[in-house]
Formats: sequence, structure tokens, C-alpha cells
Amino acid sequence: MVSRLPEFLARFGPHRREEEPAPGEPALLARCPHCGSDLSTDRAYRRFRVCSHCRFHFPLPARERVELLADPGTFRETNRGLRAADPLAFADRLPYRERLADARRRTGLSEAVITGVCRIGGRPLVLAVLDFDFLGGSMGSATGEKIARAFEHATREKLPIVTIATSGGARMQEGILALMQMAKTVAAAKRHHSAGLPYLSVLTHPTTGGIYASFASLGDVTLAEPGALIGFAGPRVIEQTIGQQLPPGAQRPEFLLAHGQLDLIVDRLKLRGVLAELLALMTSPYRLTAAGASSLSTVASRAEETPWQTVQLARHTQRPTTLDYIQRMTSGFIELHGDRLSGDDPAIVGGLAELAGQPVVILGHERGHPGSAVDRREGRALPEGYRKARRLMLLAAKLRLPLVTLIDTPGAYPGLEAEERGLAHALALCLATMVELPTPIVSVVIGEGGSGGALALGVADRVLMQEHAIYSVIAPEGAAAILYHDASRAEELAGALRLTARDCKALGVVDALVAEPAGGAHTDPEAAAHLVKTAVVHELVALQRHPIEKLLAWRYKKFRAMGETAAPVPLLDHGPWRELRGASA
Repeated sequence: MVSRLPEFLARFGPHRREEEPAPGEPALLARCPHCGSDLSTDRAYRRFRVCSHCRFHFPLPARERVELLADPGTFRETNRGLRAADPLAFADRLPYRERLADARRRTGLSEAVITGVCRIGGRPLVLAVLDFDFLGGSMGSATGEKIARAFEHATREKLPIVTIATSGGARMQEGILALMQMAKTVAAAKRHHSAGLPYLSVLTHPTTGGIYASFASLGDVTLAEPGALIGFAGPRVIEQTIGQQLPPGAQRPEFLLAHGQLDLIVDRLKLRGVLAELLALMTSPYRLTAAGASSLSTVASRAEETPWQTVQLARHTQRPTTLDYIQRMTSGFIELHGDRLSGDDPAIVGGLAELAGQPVVILGHERGHPGSAVDRREGRALPEGYRKARRLMLLAAKLRLPLVTLIDTPGAYPGLEAEERGLAHALALCLATMVELPTPIVSVVIGEGGSGGALALGVADRVLMQEHAIYSVIAPEGAAAILYHDASRAEELAGALRLTARDCKALGVVDALVAEPAGGAHTDPEAAAHLVKTAVVHELVALQRHPIEKLLAWRYKKFRAMGETAAPVPLLDHGPWRELRGASA
């Protein structure tokens, strides 16, 4: 992108005067009105309309956005001739036809959106970019038609789509017909979604009203530019209709991210790169094969510690966490955020990444290390954490990507707020989703697997467990408190609960054990991550040899047989597991 800076300056000129912008071009400012910095030599401002000092993102015309995002020379515009009519013969201070003519003259556009086909990072896609300078980026019949056709073209050609939203909402001058564009664009977006194709939605300043409440909120991944105003109703409308004044920072990306509505806030200078990386992860045809897999490491025969000692190792404060493993096992990890309902729980993390070259969705409990463990509640997730996990599970299924889950939690968070927000329902939905999720699933217990909060991420085709991890219906302290009314007697019950890896393997709860460095995973996190990665890759290779219909049938039978007295170690000789027994510990 830096190499195109001279070309950009040559076209738009560092000395163009503010009173002489070309149609559709913004006037260049001498100073930033927000921080007062000199913009005359600010390369980021001239290239991206971003102040280098305060990072304020100035408005950007649609054609300029296209040039910034699309690979050079690849954009081909579609439906350029579509124009709005005047179905209501509407007039306020000016007739609607005059407003349209003025907007076309000033912007050089026929409508408030540009659509076309291009490449970003070499990946083909459909791109739709709104322009706020065209009647506030409002969605009338022609705008809705162009957006619907863009989704339909992407569906027909099996392409991902990226939309860049900036809008004041539905176009009042077209009345109820403008409102109907919300349903039209959502219907087209839903068909694209049902075809299993990626959709990336970018929200810029401002994004409000009917566009925000329709297709722009349906992205598989939703990004926002810093400082953008984003909300269903604008602050002025809220204040003048219900008399409520919003607090500072409301309807801004940081507020929305904290409340689960966004995945990422991305600076405009980095947007093209982030989109390119997401598209690569979401569209790569590469799948692991036996040639690319290593043999599975087995658990060495060594003197086994007592169950209580195993509990202490599983809970060791320096034991690698989910983020530690993701960092060491994968490349290109992009963390996604939010449950799209109420919040983003840091006790569960996940996103898209490459594992041994294959794109996967990976997620897990995050306990944190000393200093961050309090904010993450030591991996005790709230309902919004499990709803975020389920959202990522469904994304994996849609994109036909394997799902890898890492389990490490004392249990779901048991507080009042969790009950108020539906913890039990969130756990049940995760379990139900994983049972029928049409993609291969590998789960690894990497630390403490506590109760339903752990199992909610553990209904998998293959369940692995590190040799010093634990997995139990209840923590030993909880069991002692119930049975003896004395949590200090936890050590006595640790053995009776059969919570060690070898116990769980013997009971048929886990399929294979993963070796750890001597003394535990915390003694050598790099080696521990290598062992986990090798095991997961080994399992994914085996799973991807089989049709998903068979995996779903085997997954159901596997958990259906849990606890049957006639089959204490269920299904180890069925289907894909037969060939793995010799390699598993």
C-alpha cells in the first residue's frame, strides 16, 4: 500500500486548494480540526484521510475507499446505471428529483452505493461501498436493489462479499418503499449465508438506522473504524423522541465491542490487510492430509503422582493457557469478539487461525496468568462467553472449517448476573450445537475441566487430555463441602472422583492422552504446545477422511454410550477410531 502513495499524491495533489475539489473528492485540510496538527505534510491524512497524531478518521468518498481496498486494477463496477426514481413525487424544501440531481453532480455517483467485483490480497470477492455524501448514504429503492444484486451475484458466483457501511438510514423521500429495502437486502444476505459463503461487514462513521438494522449487522465478522457513530437511532432522534440523553461514548465502537456487537476495531490504515487475512482464512481450500501430519506422541510411562498432586499441576498458575497454546500452535490468529446480544466475555477466547497450514476455528476458556486472572475470572465464563463460543461454532460449520476447542475452567461462573442472563440455557445451547455441528471437532482438556462449564466445549469427535490435566463433575473442594461440610477435606475426595487423565481414559470419557514435558506443561510451554499441536493435527487428518454424515452418527453414538455398563470404554473400535488405537496412548 505504501508503494501507491506517490501515485495517489500525483492524482490528488498535495497543493490542491480546498475550494477546488474534484467531484467526489474531499477537500484537503491544512490542520486537523480535532487536535490542531499540521496536515499539509501528513502522509496518512493524504493517503487515508486519517490524522497521524490523534487518529481521527475523516469521511471518505466511496470511490476512494474502493481504491484503498481493492488490489490495483481489479475492480469492475456492476449495476452502475441503476438510479433512484421518485415514486412519491416527494418535495420538502426542494423536490426529491432536484436533491438527486445535486447529489449526482457533487459525488459523481448515480446512487449512494458502489458495487462491483474485485480482489483483495489476491482473493476474488464482491464489494459494496456506501457514500455518505450522497443523501446521507440513505437506502432508497435503487440503493437496496444494488446491494441485493451484489449479494445475489456473490451467491451465484460462490464469492465472499465485503460491505462498507456509512448511512443515516432509510431514505425518507421514498417512504415505505425505502423501509422495504431492509427486508430485501436481508433476504439476499440470508441466501448468501445459507450458501456457506463468507460475509465481512465494515461499519464506518456514521452507520445508523435501516442499514445498521439490516444487512450491515449480519456479517460473519463485523469490523468498525475507530470513532465511528454506530447505532440504530441517532443521538438527536433519541433525545427528541424519548427525551433520553446518551452518556458519553455510547454508540461508539469501544462501547459496542464491550457489549458484544463487534469483532474488531480496525484503523483504516490496517483495514485492507485485516480484510485480506480474514478472506484468506475463510476461503482457503487447503485441508490437512496424512502427508502433512506427524505421528501422535504417546504418554511416557513414568511414576504417576497422586490425584491431589495432579490437581495442583492442572491448576498451576504458570501452566500454559488457551491463548498461550493458540500463540504457539497456530499462525495468523485473528481473535473475534462478542455474542451479538449483550457482551464479550474475556473468559472465553476464540477466532480464526491456521493450524499446520489449514484454516480452523479455535476457541477455549482463558484463565489468564497472575495479573489478568481476575478480569477473566480464572476461566469461569458468563453466559455471553458461551454464546460467543456457540457463535464461533456455527461460523466453523458455515465455512466448513474444523473446530478445535481447548478446555480449562473450574466451571461456569455461578454468580447472580450469570443466572439473570441465562447461564443454564447458554450451556445447553452449546451442548446441543456441538452434538449436530456439521464439521470435525477436536477438544483438548489442557488444565482443569470443571463440570458443565467444561463439557459445554467438549462434545467432540475426539476428546484429548493432557496427562496432568483433570476432568470432573465437580471440584474436589465442592464435593468435600457437600459431602463432609468441610472443603478442607478435598484431598480425600480427589482420588474417589476419578478425575485424572488416566482415569478419564479408562472410563471412556476421553479418547487419547497427550504427553507433557517432565514436571508439567508449565516447565516447557513450547514443548507442551508442540505436543498438543501434533496430537490435534493427527486427529484432524483422520477425521477429515470421513464424510460428515458418518462423523455425526459416530459422535452421537459416542456420547449416547457414555455410562453404559455394557460398554465402559465406548466406541474405541468403531469407525475412524479403529485405525487410531495403535497410535493413541
